[in-house]
Amino acid sequence: MAAIDVPVFVADLKDHAVDHGFHVHDERHFVETYSLRQAWEVDLHPEEACGGPLDLHLALEVDPRTLLGFEDAVLDLPETDEPPDAWFFPLLFTWALPPLPKGPDLLLLATELAGVGGPDLPLEVSAIDSTASVTEATERSLSIVGRIEVSLARIFMGQEQLCDVLDRCLDVSRFLLDRAPVWLDD
Repeated sequence: MAAIDVPVFVADLKDHAVDHGFHVHDERHFVETYSLRQAWEVDLHPEEACGGPLDLHLALEVDPRTLLGFEDAVLDLPETDEPPDAWFFPLLFTWALPPLPKGPDLLLLATELAGVGGPDLPLEVSAIDSTASVTEATERSLSIVGRIEVSLARIFMGQEQLCDVLDRCLDVSRFLLDRAPVWLDD
């Protein structure tokens, strides 16, 4: 029997996201056949943004070696002891907007988002400028990525709730939604 039921954790995370004001659209589960690495992906967005333009993509990456190492440690523990907080899965939050005719200043946006995400959700801001042809204006594709580590010990003990992170994700989503009309306006 596995120490952690990852599909149940992902289902609980989706339910928890709904409790924090998100709407879940889709879920995917991938298993790499050679290494048995797994990824759970969930598409969601704030409830008020169901028609777009913002997409939020959540991805939990499961390394089987990390999971097996944690399970070995749990099996070796006396029944009354808690497992050490030494094993983690990466959890990524990726926000995307459609191509922007008036892309934002990236330094200014990164600075503003650092205040919104705070220390609970460090964010990376990147953009790609593309031009379809020499006669067309440049469009900017904007990507914001937040990466946290999810503790296997806290999942095992039922303590990994991620409330602060989900609240920050909602704040970031609303921040982007408030500014998107200016960036999308021709």
